[in-house]
Amino acid sequence: MPDQRTDRGSPPQPTPLGELIAELRGAAGWSQSRLARELSTVSGNAYTRQDISRWECGKRKPRACTLRYLAAALQVPVQMLESPLRRRTFVTDLAATAIAPLVASDLIHAGFAAALRSEAPDVDEWRTKLAAYGHDYMSMGAADIQRRLAGELVLLQRQADRPELWSVAAKLMTLYAKTFPGSDGVKAVSWYRMAAEAADRSGDIDTRVWVRGRAVIALGYEGAALPMADRLAREALQIDDRPSLGRLNAVMGAAHVAALRGDKRTALALATEGRRIHDSAGSYEQDSDYAVPFWRQNIFMSLLLARLGEEHQAVEAQEAAAAELPDTLPRFATHLELHRGLMMARSGDKAGGARYARAAMDQLPPEKHSLTLRMLLSEIEATPTA
Repeated sequence: MPDQRTDRGSPPQPTPLGELIAELRGAAGWSQSRLARELSTVSGNAYTRQDISRWECGKRKPRACTLRYLAAALQVPVQMLESPLRRRTFVTDLAATAIAPLVASDLIHAGFAAALRSEAPDVDEWRTKLAAYGHDYMSMGAADIQRRLAGELVLLQRQADRPELWSVAAKLMTLYAKTFPGSDGVKAVSWYRMAAEAADRSGDIDTRVWVRGRAVIALGYEGAALPMADRLAREALQIDDRPSLGRLNAVMGAAHVAALRGDKRTALALATEGRRIHDSAGSYEQDSDYAVPFWRQNIFMSLLLARLGEEHQAVEAQEAAAAELPDTLPRFATHLELHRGLMMARSGDKAGGARYARAAMDQLPPEKHSLTLRMLLSEIEATPTA
């Protein structure tokens, strides 16, 4: 469906949305051609400078689904583009959010502190920190963990002089990527790329596969930057064919990508392969981002089957996940509720599904909200009407 014309009977006039797109593009220092390239990368569709120009001057209005990709490319909340007249409020909020994770003085202090230390870095200490972040990621809000990770990465970048530390750095970078607004944004993708390079520097096969696989399941689950998800999945699967958590993440992420593109046959085949890998490589640890226990595998399956319209199997996966999901991880229970909202929307009750999903989000304390949950809510609200 083409973008909407704003007015067929009069010369085009800049709209609040068009002015906002131009303002945000200017703030990023991008030309219209650059924004078109970034938007094409994020969405997997082809956009041109002329598309950007038409939106900015008011000749055309982007479709609702395009707004989501624009928000990701410009790294702003999609609500800002949906309500452009409130942009000053959003810009103020966004500035506060960007500054909050770690102010410049803290970063400078951390960097000099690392430079002044004469002792060699302790690999075991970094591995202990890495394990702790794997647990913290499951329960902390994105802003809190981003603030802490930023400081750790400042220290680690001065110390990563051996393969073991490059392995730690690669995994921390992967978690850091997921803390950015709209993980399909340009900045998040750039961190996933760097994490893959760091993993390659480590020379550790398991790390190389895990970092890529974790990025793929993140992007596939969120429905984001699908071309990059494709590339990382291919790399992960080519590096090593043994069953592993990294390969499991890559396969399940690729299944979500296929589902989002309407390739149900491939998605189901990959899901079957994912089950086989999980039977062999699934983990018993229940509350770490580096683990895929039975309940988490079923959360992957729940969303996949909901996207494919396989409601009966989706409900089975939801019930299996809920039966073993730790009470200490309420955010993931909210994931299951949003999957049910998506099923309602896809079955024809778009308004009811959106209400159900928003109500589930409201039950979760705001500090527990994740960027992934907000992207799922946007997906539900953008579900095409049957």
